[in-house]
Amino acid sequence: MTSNQQHPSLQRAVLYARVSSKEQEKEGFSIPAQLKLLNKYAADNRLQVVQEYVDVETAKKSGRTGFTEMIKFLRREVKPKQPSPCRTLLVEKTDRLYRNLKDWVTLDELDLEIHFVKENVTLSQESRSSEKFMHGIKVLMAKNYIDNLSEETKKGMIEKAEQGIYPSFAPLGYINVECNGKRFIQPDPFVGPQIRKLFEWYATGNYSLSELTNNAHQEGFSFRKKGSKVPKSVVHKILKNPLYYGEFRWAGKIYRGVHEPLISKELFSRVQEVMDEKGRRRTGQQKHSWAFQGLLSCGHCGCALVAEIKKKKYVYYHCTGNKGKCLEKWVREEEIARRFGQAINAIKMDDDVLVWVVAALKESHAEEKKYHDDRMARLQDQYQKLQNRLDAMYEDKLDGRIDQDFYDRKSSIWKNEQDEILRKLKQHQDANRSYLDDGVKLLELAQRAAILYQKQSMPEKRRILNFLCSNSIWMNGQLHPNYRQPFDMLAETNLAFEQKKAVSHTKNDLFDIWLPGTDSNRQPSG
Repeated sequence: MTSNQQHPSLQRAVLYARVSSKEQEKEGFSIPAQLKLLNKYAADNRLQVVQEYVDVETAKKSGRTGFTEMIKFLRREVKPKQPSPCRTLLVEKTDRLYRNLKDWVTLDELDLEIHFVKENVTLSQESRSSEKFMHGIKVLMAKNYIDNLSEETKKGMIEKAEQGIYPSFAPLGYINVECNGKRFIQPDPFVGPQIRKLFEWYATGNYSLSELTNNAHQEGFSFRKKGSKVPKSVVHKILKNPLYYGEFRWAGKIYRGVHEPLISKELFSRVQEVMDEKGRRRTGQQKHSWAFQGLLSCGHCGCALVAEIKKKKYVYYHCTGNKGKCLEKWVREEEIARRFGQAINAIKMDDDVLVWVVAALKESHAEEKKYHDDRMARLQDQYQKLQNRLDAMYEDKLDGRIDQDFYDRKSSIWKNEQDEILRKLKQHQDANRSYLDDGVKLLELAQRAAILYQKQSMPEKRRILNFLCSNSIWMNGQLHPNYRQPFDMLAETNLAFEQKKAVSHTKNDLFDIWLPGTDSNRQPSG
């Protein structure tokens, strides 16, 4: 983190640079290279760099201290009476800045002007809805690329699971240990016996979950590190976890573990029988899966809307009234379904607009493709250099200049590096193919969602809504939808388009909101 000499006449800015692994440092995406690019850009555009923030992430350290410190600094800058607040952020590319959608939301709330230098794009609150929408798609694509990069880690964990090794942090009752470079779990000498007691007590059928939890607390049952009491919800999860008798669930499959069990399978089965029996005796269980319950809250008091059946066939929703008597009237399920249908229809684009958006997405893809092509060219060059070394070393072995042990050791190292390069090449090939495909699929979903929604049953309508909306509000008989990103920007853009169409006299005027904007040098793009 650095600070340059202040120049009051210049616009103040911060720089952010990130690499996601030591390998990226070696592959030409180093922090110094990024900072050099950003500082040159700042000088060319008369921007005063006041702070530089850097993050280097590794497998053992995935936090982003630099990003967190940058957010703190920018939040301080918005406080009143700041003479010249810093509202400008410079970064190399979209996927250097965001790791997830939460990062996007956090920065969006700060009302910044963000310059993506390599992408030649500047975004601010004054940017067109179309520019924000296209940026939203690129954020989703960046997240998709990061997700692809994490797939190999998941594969490694599945390989461990197939060997019977529990691949994550030890659950309560076990501890992690390392042996011959591999991490295993083994019973915790203190908490393990307490876990066994939980199963034995509950198997008698004489305890409810609450009573069982209270008994455990009296015996000193607590989290080892935090020292806090284990809540009833965790006790319930423990009793349902097959890991304690020797099997474990991972990625949707059951594996036989090599760890030492704390209980027998017979005891575990007995506990499940007792739990099922108690569940059958419990009264007041929900018999229905309501289509819209959990999607809506009351606009008057913030309580949830819940469903009830009237006259054995009509479904009505009403406010729970948990905060006192509420003014909101009861509403039929069919009316809520109709209003959600209208909300989904609001994200459907005009056909002409859709053509323009797809064209813009393809233009964006050209830059993304160049990035992946450059990376693949470097990787292929590295692969060939390693192959040349292997060939030369093989000749040295044949001529007796090196011995067999040295050859085996070095060739093993270089072949492993080649395997890693091939893995990265495949990732870039997959990411390159998915970028445009995923963006187009997102747009196609927005076009087809309303038609799909109308044809589906109530439970299927819920599945579509879960993807498009969350935490919507019902107030005075009206639905106020809360779209998920980037569908919120799509709805906003469509609204602006419809308003412009209502007053426009020429077709060209209608598409002003979709025309290319200005690039980061304030020159017309395209």
